[in-house]
Amino acid sequence: AWVSSLSMGMVFFCSPIVSIFTDLFGCRKVAVIGAAVGFAGLLSSSFVSTIEPLYFTYGVLFACGCSFAYQPSLVILGHYFKQRLGLVNGIVTAGSSLFTVSLPFLLRVLIDSVGLYNTLRVLCILMFILFLAGFTYKPLVPNAKDKEGGKKGKFRFPPEKKICNFSVFKVLSYRIWAFGIPAALFGYFVPYVHLMKHVKDRFGDSVPEEVLLLCLGITSGVGRLIFGRVADYIPGAKKVYLQVASFFFIGLMSMMIPLCHVFGGLIAVCLFMGLFDGCFICIMAPIAFELVGAQDVSQAIGFLLGLMSIPMTVGPPIAGLLRDHLGTYDVAFYLAGVPPLIGGAILCVIPWVHERQKLKERAKPVDGETTEKMLENENTSVSNTTEKPVKDMESGF
Repeated sequence: AWVSSLSMGMVFFCSPIVSIFTDLFGCRKVAVIGAAVGFAGLLSSSFVSTIEPLYFTYGVLFACGCSFAYQPSLVILGHYFKQRLGLVNGIVTAGSSLFTVSLPFLLRVLIDSVGLYNTLRVLCILMFILFLAGFTYKPLVPNAKDKEGGKKGKFRFPPEKKICNFSVFKVLSYRIWAFGIPAALFGYFVPYVHLMKHVKDRFGDSVPEEVLLLCLGITSGVGRLIFGRVADYIPGAKKVYLQVASFFFIGLMSMMIPLCHVFGGLIAVCLFMGLFDGCFICIMAPIAFELVGAQDVSQAIGFLLGLMSIPMTVGPPIAGLLRDHLGTYDVAFYLAGVPPLIGGAILCVIPWVHERQKLKERAKPVDGETTEKMLENENTSVSNTTEKPVKDMESGF
């Protein structure tokens, strides 16, 4: 549990650093270097014979490379798409669902035929493809390097405020979003890590547990396409309500896992869980664009993913400890359903808060214009009063 949790946690823990590098050097360089680091981590993991080095090669090195390759793929979409950003995010993120469906069966065949180490080397091919794909990124929004370098193309290190753009936390709706989502994720990934082991404990080897991953992957891809398109029709920050619904259903499905004493019931649970998992993932970037704008979206996503790393790393091992002490995953799955419900309730206030912020921002320039007009009127009145005696004196002479 610690190897997989550390890997998932590091992907998101590095995100604030990735956002800084993305702003400094652009999406293309960051994505290419990240894929190269991930390739090195995965390849080195194939030569490890004990579990301890895997904490570094797979849990840290490979995960950091994936983080540097992953986040630019979300940022680059906002450079090209505005009106249909939700649909585009759904299409792009649906690719991971495709591999979630196919990889379990492919990995089972590869491990049985060539072993674990050669399987990791085969997976390096995918990382190399990702390395090549990074060269296709061509940002339209200028980054800090272009702004500071000017026409000469020389890179000048930007000010500290531009490197760590903590100004996004001045936006109240973003603060609620950035802390509400991590609160929901303490139990979000527990089923994804421990569901297969729970199936073996309850049903033994008589059922094909890969079917559950198949159900999760298929419906997650469908959910990303459907809800990505639906998000385009929902104006402004009201897109958050889709995430609220996804957290509610995922929390409910997590609590229902221990109640399923028939394998068919688990299949139904996984179908719904995958559908709303796709909803949560595909609209993350569109919500960030709505809350902070296109210029600050890179670091806004980075800070959010960084905060998400804490519950993602801590949640699954705690569930594993509960199973070790209690001998069953039932309590762990019941407790895993509580944080998504709490986090979803927190997110409900974001649209209302965001609308109030927009009203205040609209009122500020209006007030500025009125004060300027008042000052202009005062200046004209003063000038008129001073001109009158001058004219009288001229007429007298």
